[in-house]
Amino acid sequence: MISENPYRAIAAEYQRLLCDFVPKSLIPPQTPPIPPDAPNVLLFSPHPDDECLTGGLPLRLLRGLRYNILNFAVTLGSRPQRQRERFEELQGACNYLGFQIILPSERGLNGINPKARKEYPGRWNDAVEIAANLLNKYRPKIVFFPHPGDRHSTHVGTHYLAMDALGKMGADFSCFTIETEFWGAMENLNLMVESSCEEVGDLMAATAFHVGEVRRNPYHLRLPAWMADNVRRGGELVSGQGATVPTMSFATLYRMRKWTGGKVEDYLKQGVICSEKDDLGELFSFSRSHDL
Repeated sequence: MISENPYRAIAAEYQRLLCDFVPKSLIPPQTPPIPPDAPNVLLFSPHPDDECLTGGLPLRLLRGLRYNILNFAVTLGSRPQRQRERFEELQGACNYLGFQIILPSERGLNGINPKARKEYPGRWNDAVEIAANLLNKYRPKIVFFPHPGDRHSTHVGTHYLAMDALGKMGADFSCFTIETEFWGAMENLNLMVESSCEEVGDLMAATAFHVGEVRRNPYHLRLPAWMADNVRRGGELVSGQGATVPTMSFATLYRMRKWTGGKVEDYLKQGVICSEKDDLGELFSFSRSHDL
């Protein structure tokens, strides 16, 4: 007698979930009030939806530490006919999460990619000035942006936009830099941050506001599987090979460093794994030891 394979039912359930509906409207969860003097966190988001897909840590900073999350919508995508609609979708997503939106122009920036940086230096420098002005205006404690190997040209361009803008800041400016990954795996990961089921569900819901994107690729429904796979990778790459894998279901992987004295420096002497119960305030303190 051939025994039933229980994993087939699990695979079938995954398939069913990936064909699920896109919600039309959702009531935003209650966001804790942000103090007027709260530290600012600036997200350099290459496209509308990136603020959700790599937003596990920003969401925890908002809800756990009541930091002010500012989403710099670097571009509204490359299709002019969709840009206005994508901004409306972005408004829904950020309103759901409690993030603020910064839009540099009515249609976002154009030509944010390595080729434009090399071939159109005047246009590129204009974009860098816009980003540097935002850094000067908001003086963020933490800046998020993609790592340089994130494969998609706009993600890579956004990395260099952020780094070039930081390079225009005075020597007195300091912040933490958090590099993100989505399209390409990052080398030298040093931070894994757990998200609760509630947080993952809210990131999925916010991503679903980007209706035009999730209709062609259900990013919102694939998000939990991606975050589960991050635990697999982070358990070895952040903790160290052969280390005990933490008992968490969902996480996002980052590289944390520090911008100080006009350059980026390593900050953590070893990889850090933050469970959903850990206090992130200790991690983002300039005065603490680097030995977390």
